[in-house]
Amino acid sequence: MRRDDAPVRDGRRPARPGHARVLTAMMIVLLAVYTGGLLLGDQETFDPLLDGWLCILTELSAVALCISAAVRTRFAQRQVLLAAGAVIAYAAGDAYYAASLHGEVALSYASWADVGYFAFYPFMLGAVAVVVVRKLKDLIWPLMLDSIVGALAAASLMALVLAPVLRIGSSGGTTFEAVIAVAYPLLDLLLITAVGGVLASRGLDIGPRWPLLVSGLIVFSAADVAYALGMQEYAVGSVIDAGWVAGIAAIAAWTDGAASTGRGSRHRSRGIPELAAPLVSTASALAVLVIGCQLRIPLLAVVFAASTLALAAVPLAFRNRMLVTLARTDELTGLPNRRALLTDVPERLGTGQPGALFLLDLDRFKHVNDALGHDVGDALLVQVGRRFRRQLRPQDMLARLGGDEFAVFLQGVTEQDAVATARRLGAALSDPVQVGTAALQAGASIGIALTPQQGTDMSLLMRKADIAMFRAKSARTGHHVYDATDDDDGELRLRTVQELRIALAEDQFEMHYQPKVRLGDREVTGVEALVRWNHPTRGQLPPTAFLSLAEEAGLMPALSSLVLRRAVRRVARWRAAGLDISVAVNMSGSCILPGLPHEILALLEQFDVPPSCLMLEITEDVLMSTPTGTADILAAVRAAGIQIAIDDFGTGYSSLAYLRDLPVDELKLDRSFIIAMGDDDRAHGLVGSIIDLAHSLGLRVVAEGVDDERTAEELRARGCDFGQGFHLAVPLPAREVGPWLGGHTVGAGRG
Repeated sequence: MRRDDAPVRDGRRPARPGHARVLTAMMIVLLAVYTGGLLLGDQETFDPLLDGWLCILTELSAVALCISAAVRTRFAQRQVLLAAGAVIAYAAGDAYYAASLHGEVALSYASWADVGYFAFYPFMLGAVAVVVVRKLKDLIWPLMLDSIVGALAAASLMALVLAPVLRIGSSGGTTFEAVIAVAYPLLDLLLITAVGGVLASRGLDIGPRWPLLVSGLIVFSAADVAYALGMQEYAVGSVIDAGWVAGIAAIAAWTDGAASTGRGSRHRSRGIPELAAPLVSTASALAVLVIGCQLRIPLLAVVFAASTLALAAVPLAFRNRMLVTLARTDELTGLPNRRALLTDVPERLGTGQPGALFLLDLDRFKHVNDALGHDVGDALLVQVGRRFRRQLRPQDMLARLGGDEFAVFLQGVTEQDAVATARRLGAALSDPVQVGTAALQAGASIGIALTPQQGTDMSLLMRKADIAMFRAKSARTGHHVYDATDDDDGELRLRTVQELRIALAEDQFEMHYQPKVRLGDREVTGVEALVRWNHPTRGQLPPTAFLSLAEEAGLMPALSSLVLRRAVRRVARWRAAGLDISVAVNMSGSCILPGLPHEILALLEQFDVPPSCLMLEITEDVLMSTPTGTADILAAVRAAGIQIAIDDFGTGYSSLAYLRDLPVDELKLDRSFIIAMGDDDRAHGLVGSIIDLAHSLGLRVVAEGVDDERTAEELRARGCDFGQGFHLAVPLPAREVGPWLGGHTVGAGRG
């Protein structure tokens, strides 16, 4: 009797019914009785019951177990069906073999039983292939090559071991029988190699019973080798038969286990290291060739060993190609990466054809990451890449440089063509991007550098496209074509952005505070936090010199967090010194994120500062640009007791509806209105009307730019609540605020 098994796994019903357990127990008992009988019985005398029917009954129990597994999966799992077919084919071959004996101890010729034995192997190899095709479609050929290399190496060893059988076949009249006898161990090794390849491959799982399967295959292979070496003396009822039957039982048990594994199971069975199979294969082939240099071995063994080494180089070529592809591909989006861009575009530049290099930066992408998490940000990048790709020609190159930066190279286009493409790319993001349950509105700023007009050097084009991208972002035009005048301050802007990143890392910022005075009694009720940058070479820079660049570069949330922490910590120190005073912190729209209320409350709790001592100043254009989301966040902030002010009121898109609906405590009149009051009666009347309007809505009014006593008195007469300006108090370094307040009246209360 004969043959062996192989592996695979697919999802199944999670529960294992009782009849499957009964069949398994019956198979194990029959196998134990059969094996014990062979070991203890008289192997020289044929016993029909022990050597024939008990063997067939054991295999029939294995067939029943496999059929039970197929029925349990409703014949929907191909690997179970194929494995069951293998067991049935082998059992049928054994049954025919037993029926053909007619009292003989063994058949001395090849028979129809061998058809069933040989059919076992394609069924089992098919069961293994199902796993590979289902899970690793892109890696079928590399995995097949690994398996073939392993099979050839095993064949070379087997040819060496079975040399006596080959000599018998070449010298006598039993060539056909010898070939069949040798074929079985070779096919066994092919199966073992295939199973080993699956076990060593990432992402493949042949089920929880793979050790049982592998053990059965090894025992089965050993039985075939023993048969081939001693086929002249083989008789039914020898211990060799137990090896074959045990192998079939192992396959049936594995098939039953695969059918009992739930379809949704995440079980992983990694048996051996990934490179173990090819390393063992090549080492075995080398060993055969070394032995062949010292001893006379069959030519077939040498051919198999040489073929092993030749084919072993093919998977290496696949792996090398894969490594090259991975090195040039962005892992997240699947687009070419920076390395691919810097490698391919210079070759295209060398053709002399006109072209355009785009650098694209997503607007406010950092806010998505901060508010919704990096998983959502990654999903957004993937969809944005797909939208961009659909707007380009097949020959155009689209690459992701990292973060939220993309690059495009167009060959053979004019400036008009490049601008038209940039508009299409911008329009591709006009519709919201759906990521899970979130609908995200994305936008992009595109910088365009043309070749050969603006150079043919890749680094030069990258720099010019980068400058153009900053122009597009600052002007909010969507795209900008590089112009020679852009270099006037382009390099300075780029250098300043880089220095800003360093400044944040090295904490080069200093806080100044400008007092806010109640105009009615000149009491100081609060201060406004103003940030200064102590630049290492350019000295102390005011906010106007770097805040717009910080906003463009996506650094404003980090800078605002720094200012907020410094301001709250300073208020805590003033309160400890007996000064009951509030602080106002300016917040840009990029900082109004869902996590802002939690961040602020955590700071207040950390430094033991009451919420009433903090005010957030928001410009009204921020409120108008994202009214719903911003209003919800500010409502949560205000509900916690933190005050809200509209800064620079009157300079944006004012709306009385927003003044009514938004959670606001205070309006800050822009200094342009206050300065115009001196010689413009209409401006004077407008300021008075705004003050009356604010009071009717229950809002306080703060006038900025109070630079002389006359203006202060006019504002007080108009009913303005508070004032800020050089006449009342200049911005002071943090260390000077305490002494200054000590010489002035500090009023308690809000404001």
